[in-house]
Amino acid sequence: MATRQRGRPRSFDREAALEKATLAFWEHGYETTSVADLTRVMGIGAPSLYAAFGDKKALFAEVVDRYADTHGAFGTRALEEEPTARAAIARLLHEAAAAYTDPAHPHGCLMISAATNCSTPEVEESLRARREASIAAFASRVRADAATGALPPGTDPEALARFSGAVLQGMSQQSRDGASREDLEAMAALAMRAWPQQATQRAT
Repeated sequence: MATRQRGRPRSFDREAALEKATLAFWEHGYETTSVADLTRVMGIGAPSLYAAFGDKKALFAEVVDRYADTHGAFGTRALEEEPTARAAIARLLHEAAAAYTDPAHPHGCLMISAATNCSTPEVEESLRARREASIAAFASRVRADAATGALPPGTDPEALARFSGAVLQGMSQQSRDGASREDLEAMAALAMRAWPQQATQRAT
């Protein structure tokens, strides 16, 4: 005789609910999105939210992980797949222009917009750490190209990485202020003109 499963099965789609929470945090930020807001958009009661996700802070941490693996994954792919730092950042900024203005979801980057007016130290630090990790990844790619001669001697990896990060963060805010995809692509193209030319191009 089969053993009957104990406890009540979940009566909601966890992944769908998590996506709705992602959109809420993305649109309104961490601080101003309340548990009541979350239960309303997720279509579940507070007890179900706490049972499935923990508290608001734990839910947000899961949202950020999911965002990094889905909506925000274009940056990681660009850094992993392109042969040079310049190509990687150019692709990243180009794809950000499309992603940040996609009408299917809130504009901009969740990891930037969710930190606005955030007064919860653990959340603020977590988002800052993720942004700093992105800058470090940019710098690592630049440093590698400088070492192989793909970028000219004297290239400052940290300064170039922070410049690129500032452009990306600016594109996020500009998109939330109404900038179009074409506006952001123009910003990206101008930013890449500030990059040092590749050594092979300088020699010709």
